Amino acid sequence: MTARTGRHGWRARALDTDRRRRGTAFGILALALLCILGIGIATQVRETSTSDNVESSRPEDLLVVLDTLTRREASIRDEISTLQTTLATLRQSGSGSEAAVAEAQERLSALSIQVGTVAAQGPGVTLVVDDPNSGVGSEVLLDAMQELRAAGAEALQIEGGDSAVRIGVDSWIAGPAGRVVVDGRELRAPYTFTAIGDSPTLASALNIPGGVVDTVTRNGASSKITQSDQVTVSALRDPRPRQYAQPGN
Repeated sequence: MTARTGRHGWRARALDTDRRRRGTAFGILALALLCILGIGIATQVRETSTSDNVESSRPEDLLVVLDTLTRREASIRDEISTLQTTLATLRQSGSGSEAAVAEAQERLSALSIQVGTVAAQGPGVTLVVDDPNSGVGSEVLLDAMQELRAAGAEALQIEGGDSAVRIGVDSWIAGPAGRVVVDGRELRAPYTFTAIGDSPTLASALNIPGGVVDTVTRNGASSKITQSDQVTVSALRDPRPRQYAQPGN
């Protein structure tokens, strides 16, 4: 064998080794990508399954969820009360800086909007569900409320007939089609959701395939989504007086 032939053989073996290494690396990368994809699919299935099983949850489990939400709202209301007291003290004494007063006021406004005790304005969407055949029940409206919340709605209300209800952290929707009740108040079609947030995001959440708009259509009703630079959420939640708790020091 000549020196030239030896060099060609060494190069061929080197190229073959390099190809095997690349094949192994690509195989490992493909396996990793498949694992990541599998985890993502499994997570999505678990989340979907959890959402679908809410209706089949035991009453005691739902009571725990309701109690947690009620405690959360009570905590927010207590913080609002504390901030109101702090603001009054700072303004009366004149000892607070403008920055501190502005920060406390901003925090108070944000919490008041979240708990629904003040009106709010901003960009957002309106969703009108026209249901002349009484095919839309509470589960459809609940899906709409959840989609808007998940898409980042910062303030939300639903109107129906002569009633408008501000959606809070512990709001609930129940009742069959034609007899929908929201937070204890019966609403009649057409139903109008008003939500403040990023309007394209909110509209996209309602329009996802198989989502709210498609469900409304399957139930024999129609829907209309309007994006706007400014919508108003004017309905207010009634403040709940404390029965036992008092502000601490």
